[in-house]
Amino acid sequence: MDTYARFPLELAKGKGVHVWDSQGDRYLDCVAGIAVCTLGHSDRVMKRALCRQLGKLQHVSNLYRIPEQEQLAAAITARSCTDRVFFCNSGAEANEAAIKLARKHGHVARGITQPLILTAQASFHGRTLAAVTATGQPKYHQGFEPMVQGFRYFPYNDIAAFEALLADCEAQGPAVAAVLIEPIQGEGGVIPGDPAFFKRLRQLCDEKQILLIFDEVQIGVGRSGRMWGYETLGVEPDAITLAKGLGGGVPIGALAVKSAVDHFRPGEHASTFGGNPLACRAGLTVLREIDRRSLLPHVEQMGQLLRLLLEELVRRHPHRLEGCRGWGLLQGLVLRPEAPTAPEIVKAAMAQGLLLVPAGPQVVRFVPPLVIQPRHLRKAVKRLEKALLSLA
Repeated sequence: MDTYARFPLELAKGKGVHVWDSQGDRYLDCVAGIAVCTLGHSDRVMKRALCRQLGKLQHVSNLYRIPEQEQLAAAITARSCTDRVFFCNSGAEANEAAIKLARKHGHVARGITQPLILTAQASFHGRTLAAVTATGQPKYHQGFEPMVQGFRYFPYNDIAAFEALLADCEAQGPAVAAVLIEPIQGEGGVIPGDPAFFKRLRQLCDEKQILLIFDEVQIGVGRSGRMWGYETLGVEPDAITLAKGLGGGVPIGALAVKSAVDHFRPGEHASTFGGNPLACRAGLTVLREIDRRSLLPHVEQMGQLLRLLLEELVRRHPHRLEGCRGWGLLQGLVLRPEAPTAPEIVKAAMAQGLLLVPAGPQVVRFVPPLVIQPRHLRKAVKRLEKALLSLA
């Protein structure tokens, strides 16, 4: 179906941080399947682990216990502030599960008959009907009305506006069941969360028994240089949603929660494919390789280098570039209004052998594999500069 405005590129194979098109041309990949290919393309360890798993069992459904699923749940909870995990297939499904959990929390813990969920403007939480309603960008709602009831929006990082909205919602009695928010907005323009905002948000949620859910679909699993985005903010959520980098390219999503807010009971939520042996083997491999290869300090170092290279690029092109922002290996280059648009620059970079992804019309996003090396980053920024110059 005609659902994608694709770039004119057909990719045929990949290795590490490079991909090749059907004509044999090589590209430096700073997209990684949109923050998905954690270990790069065709990783040797991942290939071996998945081939072994396919030789044993790939799917049985959740009618039965799945050892790989139990091992992955234990690995996630051991590395996070959470205690229990529900597995699904994507970030949107993880956020759907979180939305259902939020409503259940409102009913059973707060006695709210019409629970509200507050989300941020410019957020992105997925394409299913409830997840796209949670997304605070009206352009994604157009043509799909009526949207799901029970959502209201506030400006990201604006604590005064949040408190005003909360007071308005609570004026007629308890109403707000949960806050669903990204620690750093990715699709919304690579906007990092303000630690002061998030600390006050946590305090308010504690005071009013409001569930605080972090959408870590893009920043989670090491992309910030820490395992989870919430660690950068110094605030623990009640639940986190995961996907993208968790499977390293194999579809998997998860909702991880603290035991105190695990309100689901058998039969209330489910997934046929969620947490099957193949997907969980991929997740286990990603987490183990992050540890074995010491990728967290590596990502922190590569993020610092990428930020330095982008800041130097901004200084060389002040009339086109406004600045850069982000955490670790989620970085955004912010364009001035008079500059070419992000999609135009991404297309020009492709002609230079570099793959990038827009984050809105005025931000070019870098989300490379976590195994990227300094020489690759230097080469990427050089190619980006050539692309900028080609659009003079």
